[in-house]
Amino acid sequence: MVELLNNSFRQFSLNSIKITSFRANEARTLTPRPFQCLLSEDKQRAIVKNGKDSLDICRVVNGMWQTSGGWGRIERDSAVDAMLQYADAGLNTFDLADIYGPAEDLYGIFINRVRRERPPELLETVRGLTKWVPPPVKMTRSFVSESIDVSRRRMDVAALDMLQFHWWDYSNPGYLDALKHLTDLKGEGKIKTIALTNFDTERLRIILENGIPVVSNQVQHSIVDMRPQQKMAELCQLTGVKLITYGTVMGGLLSEKFLDTNLTIPFAGPALNTPSLQKYKRMVDAWGGWSLFQELLRTLKTVANKHGVSIPTVAVRFILDQPAVAGSMIGVRLGLSQHIKDANAVFSLVLDEEDISNILQVTNKGRDLQKVIGDCGDEYRRA
Repeated sequence: MVELLNNSFRQFSLNSIKITSFRANEARTLTPRPFQCLLSEDKQRAIVKNGKDSLDICRVVNGMWQTSGGWGRIERDSAVDAMLQYADAGLNTFDLADIYGPAEDLYGIFINRVRRERPPELLETVRGLTKWVPPPVKMTRSFVSESIDVSRRRMDVAALDMLQFHWWDYSNPGYLDALKHLTDLKGEGKIKTIALTNFDTERLRIILENGIPVVSNQVQHSIVDMRPQQKMAELCQLTGVKLITYGTVMGGLLSEKFLDTNLTIPFAGPALNTPSLQKYKRMVDAWGGWSLFQELLRTLKTVANKHGVSIPTVAVRFILDQPAVAGSMIGVRLGLSQHIKDANAVFSLVLDEEDISNILQVTNKGRDLQKVIGDCGDEYRRA
């Protein structure tokens, strides 16, 4: 099963906080930081923080992987109009990447329209969280700086709100060089906050031990995939690093659309016609299969009906309530469809003990994906 997942995607103790330095053969101590995620009064925003570095974000994040192709043709003006609609509705934090097709360019057009067409108060709340996914080359200061300058130009900002760094191969220690250069660029005012994406717990510990001021780690996390609540969340609670989650509605699988469907019969159910649906269907197979997933959907539908919301709203709220989670992502198909009502319903939803107990009764029947796949991000790295 691990091999299947990896082909598709391309014993240390947490009770001790002693860490071996990556650059020096000596043990050093990582001092725990106090809780660093603060909710605003309206509970719609959270602050991720490390020392003097901080950024407030909307707790429901608009994911823009869907602009990279495979979800339908994105028309530029319609996409930017849709981004404005999300921002006007209070959903004003966007997650993008240098490798997400036109995502950074769309953000640049969008932020300029906000500057021209919206009051300064709205502009102050908009956030663009981008990622840098470099090739496995030597991480020189000039290469890192030039790469970040490209994103700054595309997004038309003097400083990136957040730079989330991804690294493919842990056997190449260049990730520490890159992060040190990014920290220097932050000191020059080109980046406001430094974050990670798809790093595992061990590497997060090494990075923090090397003094990199990481505020968050973006990881896959859903009711089905609870891996981040094992090693990763425990380290995050010790150090103050927060989690921003993706895959929280599993590309749309966690929705009414797939309730009471049988995908084992060709053409009998909705088509798995996007990269995200195909990806997360493999996660369902690894976790427990379609029959168990249907039991989960029925349980979530009961909870959703009880509160007058949708299944995706329940799915996102459940993850936002998990330890160390600052924000959860919902993918946006800009100009093609929108889910503003469901997303905003997350903020007022309160799951009670009965809801949580009923959900856990089903999820506990599934496999532990930490044992099947490995730690956070391992699905992208293991051969």
